Amino acid sequence: MDHRFSQEKIDGVYQAIYARRDIREFTQEKLPEGLMDRLFHAAHFAPSVGYMQPWRMIHIKSPEIRQQVADLVEAERQSTASQLPSRQQEFLKLKIEGIASCQEVVVIALMQGREAHIFGRRTMPEMDLASAACAIQNMWLAARAEGAGLGWVSFFEPEKLAKLLKMPEGATPIAILCIGSVAQFPEKPLLDILGWGKRLPMEQVVFTDLWPEDAPSTPPAY
Repeated sequence: MDHRFSQEKIDGVYQAIYARRDIREFTQEKLPEGLMDRLFHAAHFAPSVGYMQPWRMIHIKSPEIRQQVADLVEAERQSTASQLPSRQQEFLKLKIEGIASCQEVVVIALMQGREAHIFGRRTMPEMDLASAACAIQNMWLAARAEGAGLGWVSFFEPEKLAKLLKMPEGATPIAILCIGSVAQFPEKPLLDILGWGKRLPMEQVVFTDLWPEDAPSTPPAY
């Protein structure tokens, strides 16, 4: 174990993992100078299958474009509510994004031309998405360690967002990230607190050798 970090650094890694939250509420306090550059670097140092680095990050600076992004999110929020078999009104009261109040908005997308990369993707083309998700997680953990909140928004129609941001054919947006200062981080995930799900017990997600015949799927809360 010659390459082991100091215990203090190890504790910091696990603290960021366990204290990370999907944030929807932001304060107006300014973010520290240079934070966004550090977060972009953290994302860009994520692992990627075949070293393809499929992530592309669009930092939204224009208030007009930010509002158009928010409008797309609201449209999908309404569409999602209409499809819920129950809890529709409860869902509509749920705050799903903080685009209007956060300090920074970043759209994460998959690059065009991914089909040319077959190293590690020949039988699993979705590994481009998995790689980009690792970049988002890097950014999320770095933000938490810095004391900043980050919320991952997935309520949008990808083709419409791609068109708005003038993405080339084949590029696909996968996330809208809201980043900003927070008053506090909840002790538990918000959806857990509000009864939209519970952390599954470890025995339901960690198996030995074979998939158990009686292993349940994750039940929806609606």
